[in-house]
Amino acid sequence: MALLGQRPPRTASAPRPAAARPTGPWPGLVLAAAGVAVAWLTHRLVPDVPMLTVAIVLGLAAAQVPGSRVWVRGWAKPGLTFAAKRLMRVGVVLLGLKLSLRDVLGVGWATVAMVLVVVAATFFGTWWLGRKLGLPGDQPLLIATGYSICGASAIGAVSDVSRSEERDTAASVAVVTLCGTLAIAVLPLLQGPLGLTDAEFGRWVGASVHDVGQVVATAQTAGGSALGEGVLVKLMRVALLAPLVAGVAIAVRARRAAAADGAAGPGERRPPLVPLFVAGFVAMVGLRSTGWLPGSALDAAGVAQELLLAAALFGLGSAVDLRTLVRTGGRVGLVGLCAWVVVGGVSYAGVCLTG
Repeated sequence: MALLGQRPPRTASAPRPAAARPTGPWPGLVLAAAGVAVAWLTHRLVPDVPMLTVAIVLGLAAAQVPGSRVWVRGWAKPGLTFAAKRLMRVGVVLLGLKLSLRDVLGVGWATVAMVLVVVAATFFGTWWLGRKLGLPGDQPLLIATGYSICGASAIGAVSDVSRSEERDTAASVAVVTLCGTLAIAVLPLLQGPLGLTDAEFGRWVGASVHDVGQVVATAQTAGGSALGEGVLVKLMRVALLAPLVAGVAIAVRARRAAAADGAAGPGERRPPLVPLFVAGFVAMVGLRSTGWLPGSALDAAGVAQELLLAAALFGLGSAVDLRTLVRTGGRVGLVGLCAWVVVGGVSYAGVCLTG
């Protein structure tokens, strides 16, 4: 028996019980929801700052605070990954409700051709440059996708099909979001020097700026006509998301079949030619084109889509490793700047030719 006032000796057989860690996606989803709430409030206070931009910045910041390796990259990781992948897919599906076939056909074949040329030149030019500069992994493909189609939403869709590393997806979203945010401040200053009317400026913004929210923030500086033209041209680029994802899926299947001499392993899954969420996107475009949905339903779907994409971008931002990003930051930044010049120059030429 130990003497009064003396502590009994510690034994190696009685270790201190470890604290139970939360399991499942809920800690990460709660963290993502908090980030979305802050992003929404920031956008309400400063309307010129898109909510999606704030969301990815908050996710990036959350991954750098002290203790983030235990919390953000530990306990919250399953939920943040769920948000970055699963919620992104649902957001892309709802994005289809912004697009109507009647709107696309109403702009004329000249504008349709201009959009096709802009998307093709931006995609292949950026992809080629990224490979030439030695960007790692799928970053050339993902950055090219974000610049040519619709920013982070397109990157999330293509990365899901190509099964890209999360760090490649996060780095690509970061550079595309940064350049798209800079466009909000830079492009309105160029309207006068470039001699663009309000409608031409709107088409230029819609053809060259990445995210739908960034297009709205940029085009509205020139008035209602510019905003309408900008959103319409932008949504035409969004319509090309489905064929682009299908093309990437075909390329991925062909590459893996060639690597395996045409024979897939017993447990290997081939990516579908048209992923389910892309089929859902096309279905939503068709549903919107019928005119059956009331305006209130479309408004509610628009709010849900933006909230879901904000949560997904928060999750993607939390996966950014700044040390890795800094090591390739110069090359990533150069590719982003060159891609910005390409998409801006080609779209400006297209607007002038079709104006």
